[in-house]
Amino acid sequence: MRIILHMDMDAFFAAVEEREDPSLRGKPVVVGGRSRRSVVSTANYVAREYGLHSALPMATALRRCPHVIIRPVNMQLYASISRQIMEVLHGFSPLVEPLSLDEAFLDMSGSERLFGPPMAMAEAIRQKVHEVTRLTCSVGIASNKFLAKLASDLDKPDGVTLVPFGKEQAFIAPLPVSKLWGVGPKAAARLESLGLHSIGQVAEADRDSLKRRLGSMGPHLWSLARAEDSRPVISHRERKSVGAEITLSQDMHGRVQVEHQLRQQCNRTAKELRRKGWKAQSIRVKVRYTENFQQATRDSKLALACDDSDGLFDGCAALLDRLDLDAPIRLVGVTAFDLLDSDEVSQKDLFLQAKRDQHSRIEHTMDAICARYGDKIRRGDGS
Repeated sequence: MRIILHMDMDAFFAAVEEREDPSLRGKPVVVGGRSRRSVVSTANYVAREYGLHSALPMATALRRCPHVIIRPVNMQLYASISRQIMEVLHGFSPLVEPLSLDEAFLDMSGSERLFGPPMAMAEAIRQKVHEVTRLTCSVGIASNKFLAKLASDLDKPDGVTLVPFGKEQAFIAPLPVSKLWGVGPKAAARLESLGLHSIGQVAEADRDSLKRRLGSMGPHLWSLARAEDSRPVISHRERKSVGAEITLSQDMHGRVQVEHQLRQQCNRTAKELRRKGWKAQSIRVKVRYTENFQQATRDSKLALACDDSDGLFDGCAALLDRLDLDAPIRLVGVTAFDLLDSDEVSQKDLFLQAKRDQHSRIEHTMDAICARYGDKIRRGDGS
């Protein structure tokens, strides 16, 4: 029997802000840009009582709750805490699959002798996360990933929900179709227009009919509604890394020269990421000094997972402040790690996500052009 847990932090960004400034507790707080053209990244539970939620235009949030407190996104802090959380999870299972900074799957199959029954496993994880971060999380327990993720959202905040093993389909049948993974407002409205308001009704529908009406999405939702999901939990620690480096024939020094070489290695690394269908969540810069062949590395979490050279380079450039660039340097390298499949969700800052997606689309297009006309084709910026 598979035992899959889904851990989801409660209003993560806003909760971190409350932890850092306890005077915010009990008040409506959102994280996002202060401009009226910005959107809400995260709303705490008090703010949600006023109808505030993620992706809501900030202007609308201010109309609904004029006294809401707005805190700017502090991605460096959130990423640092995320690393602490993931380390906690790896203390319970080697099979941890992060979905974003604040949620992850764990495969706890066969761990009963170590941690007790599934409910005890979930409680132990919640307690340890709180002990390390002073933040709360909610946990869903089930026999597959879809059900575990669905369950973690049913008792928020700071709750645990178990989908009974062997009774999965009956458990989810009364729930609305919006609880199916991947069903947003538009898809929910489409299903409801077909007379399908509950998950149980989708499960009882004719599979071929759903395919005719909804395309490939129909059979997929039909399987989920029948509590079927065979996807494994994939630990990204099992994946290695992608990188590129160059050993120079002549020494170089100074930030301008290093950045020039770094940009080229980011281009090579990003192209390999795209070829393999991966995005990187973390980046590492390596330099080797001429004197004594001493090597230095610096790494950090990226604000958002990416597979484009600009995203990688932005992360690398920030690390150069932590290196001696005046001493003679013989080698410069880049390593992208903490890899995700390209279709996995990792969005947090919506504006930055849109920028990353645009750059990624441009470079995917360049890949296709180069594949047809040769690698001598270059972007207008010379990269």
